[in-house]
Amino acid sequence: MARVPKFDANSLGPVYVYVGVADHIAARIEAGELPSGSRLPAERDLAADYQVAVGTARRAVEELRQRGMVVTLPAKGTFVT
Repeated sequence: MARVPKFDANSLGPVYVYVGVADHIAARIEAGELPSGSRLPAERDLAADYQVAVGTARRAVEELRQRGMVVTLPAKGTFVT
């Protein structure tokens, strides 16, 4: 299993931060750090982990949903597909 480097918002270049966060989480999913069926941390916890605003974390999760990488079940959480 490949190890995904730590997230660094300063190295993103000309990309929205939420896309960078989504790309990092996607890389973690592809590397097996977040296996299928595992639950993502809550948006507030993601925001704290990535040192971004809650709205940025929310948009990153939405981006992952649009990519088909995660599914959100109301009152249950967000899970890797």
